[in-house]
Amino acid sequence: MNELITNIFETTGTLSTEQIILNVVMALILGLLVFLSYLYTHAGTIYSTKFNISLVMLTVVTAIVMTVIQNNIALSLGTIGALSIVRFRTAIKDPRDTIYIFWAISMGLCCGISCFTIAIVGAIVIFIFLLLFGRIKNTDRLLLVVRGSRKNEGEIESTIFTYFHGKANLRVKNTSPETVEFIYELSRKSYNKANTNELSISDSLYKIKNIDYVNIVCQNDEING
Repeated sequence: MNELITNIFETTGTLSTEQIILNVVMALILGLLVFLSYLYTHAGTIYSTKFNISLVMLTVVTAIVMTVIQNNIALSLGTIGALSIVRFRTAIKDPRDTIYIFWAISMGLCCGISCFTIAIVGAIVIFIFLLLFGRIKNTDRLLLVVRGSRKNEGEIESTIFTYFHGKANLRVKNTSPETVEFIYELSRKSYNKANTNELSISDSLYKIKNIDYVNIVCQNDEING
C-alpha cells in the first residue's frame, strides 16, 4: 500500500521540449483570439488595454502551470495550495469581463494538457457568439432627474405624471428643508412618444418656478467601482 501511494506521488510528466513549446504557443494564439474578441466587442465607456493584455498573459500562464503540474499529483496539490493564498481585489466594471477571465483560464487549461481540439472548437464558438451579441447594450431605460424648490413639489409631480401619462416610475425622492429632488425611471418608448409634444419635458418643467436642473440620463448595465 505504501509503495502504491509513493508511486502515485512520484509520477512525473514526460513531455518533450517540442510539446511544451507547442502548448505555450497554442495558448498564446488562443489568448490573442480572446484579445481580439474583447477589443471588437467591448461596449463599455472605458476600454482597458491593460486588462485585455492581461487576458492573453492569463491564458499563457495558466497553460504553463498546467504543463508543469500534469501527471504529478504531489506538485499539483502543492501548486493549488500556493495559489490559494492569492486574493484578487480588482473591481469588475462590466459583468462580461468575468466571462472573458474564465474564457482565458479555460483556454490555458486546455492548452496545458494538450487538448487543442477542444480549445480551438470552444474558442471559435465563443468568438463567433460574442462577435454577434457582445456589443448589445441595454439602453432602453432612461432616468429623469429633477431638482427644484420644495414649495413646488406637488406641481413637479403633477407635470411629470401628466406629460408621461403616468408611465414614469418614481424611484428616488430626496428632500431638504428648501429643495426636493426626484429620480424617475421611464422606458425609451414612453419618452419618445411623449417627446412628440410641442414642449419638451425640460421646457415643461422649467416653466415651473425655482427649478434648479432637469437631467435625462441613459441607464445601462455597467457596474461602477
